[in-house]
Amino acid sequence: MNIPVIDLHCDALWRMQQDGHRFDDGLLDVNADKLRAGNVMAQAFAIYVYPTLTLEEKRAAAFKQIAHFQQQVLSEQVVHIKKWTDFDKLLPGQTGAFLTIEGVDFFGGDIDFWHQFRELGVLSIGLTWNYSNEAADGLHSTSQIGVTPFGKGIIKLNNEHRLFTDVTHLHERSFWDVIEHADYVIASHSNAMAICNHERNLNDAQIKAMIEKNAPIHVVYYPEFINGTNRASMTDLIRHIDYICSLGGKHLIGLGSDFDGIDVKIPHLEHAGMHQNLINELLKHYSEQEVRGFAAANFLKHLPK
Repeated sequence: MNIPVIDLHCDALWRMQQDGHRFDDGLLDVNADKLRAGNVMAQAFAIYVYPTLTLEEKRAAAFKQIAHFQQQVLSEQVVHIKKWTDFDKLLPGQTGAFLTIEGVDFFGGDIDFWHQFRELGVLSIGLTWNYSNEAADGLHSTSQIGVTPFGKGIIKLNNEHRLFTDVTHLHERSFWDVIEHADYVIASHSNAMAICNHERNLNDAQIKAMIEKNAPIHVVYYPEFINGTNRASMTDLIRHIDYICSLGGKHLIGLGSDFDGIDVKIPHLEHAGMHQNLINELLKHYSEQEVRGFAAANFLKHLPK
């Protein structure tokens, strides 16, 4: 069985900007051929910049990634999704591609960049990566600020324009601020802390808050976040899905591979062309309707209206 997939996170644009790869050179985990082979109906492409760069370098990197997306990723087969209703316009054989932001470091505290990148098609924004910036505290932050007034301004715009605010990578204080202020919340690539006690994963209280908020939770394929080692199986990943289901989140589960952002892979789930291997494994444990939900349908049901 070949079930369409929506993947909420990859770092192909960062690898293209950082390593000089081309979208069609075969070296990326995500490219047009692999998306087609994996029956990916839509792929999110994250804009991510190193937090150690100067502000000028961060902005140059972000715009370079936009240029790669526009000039290399998009084609007749890979089409730009700039608003949620564009999902309805996808033709058979096409993959939708949409932009997300993984940390607003390159905004530099300037809200004009929100407007610029929304015009370019960004549909989901994570306020920060693992560290603090002008918008929020990240996972490794030692401060207790949470989401700043600037970050709350971004959330307000996200609410008004129906963009997701992504809680992946946030410090727990920032997470709760997002839950309080954001209308459209998502975890684009996060697992369950009860199954793997890693700080990148969501604890039970967070998962339950996501469920109460009707917010999608997309599991990530990185072994370190699956079982705390550098080797994990699809069965190990499915334990996270089982657990989120046990808390009442079956209707919110999706996929967020983190392809091109991870250096260790699950065997037989090593690039975008292999998504169907996970789908086939899931079909051993769940009904076809449930698996179609995990693969894509849950996300489509919870798009901002």
